[in-house]
Amino acid sequence: MGIRAVARRLTAVFVFLFLSTVSATAACSPDTLFLRGDFGTARFSVAVADTGPKRSRGLMFVEKMARSQGMLFVYPRPQSVAFWMKNTLIPLDMIFADASGVVQRVHANAVPGDLTGIPGGDGIQYVLEINGGLSAQLGIEAGAQMQHPAIDQAQAAWPCD
Repeated sequence: MGIRAVARRLTAVFVFLFLSTVSATAACSPDTLFLRGDFGTARFSVAVADTGPKRSRGLMFVEKMARSQGMLFVYPRPQSVAFWMKNTLIPLDMIFADASGVVQRVHANAVPGDLTGIPGGDGIQYVLEINGGLSAQLGIEAGAQMQHPAIDQAQAAWPCD
């Protein structure tokens, strides 16, 4: 294994430990989202985009974002969604989840400024945007579960305590 591969693995381990929590069973908070899956548990500080104007603006014009930050897009009901990177200055991973908060698709490393539509699929109600490449580093993939108070707790695969 080359030095770069070792460095990537160490970076992934560091990021995982930085984002992981000892316990994700604390009461849910609107500014915190947890993800769990085969990789373990990760915690993100999130801004919530739950209105049309907030969803339209998203992370446009953001020049830099801390590794443990992101934005959660919340739609009023499950639907077909597509994103683009207009006026977005940093690469992003888009994590598309259904009404129960289960990840259905991960789109890695969306290109800043690209106007090509990025489909999330049908039945999507939540989209988490995080720094580009972080999903792969952490091992986030379809089947992972989100925990956040915006997810209808009666339907949530991972409800708040």
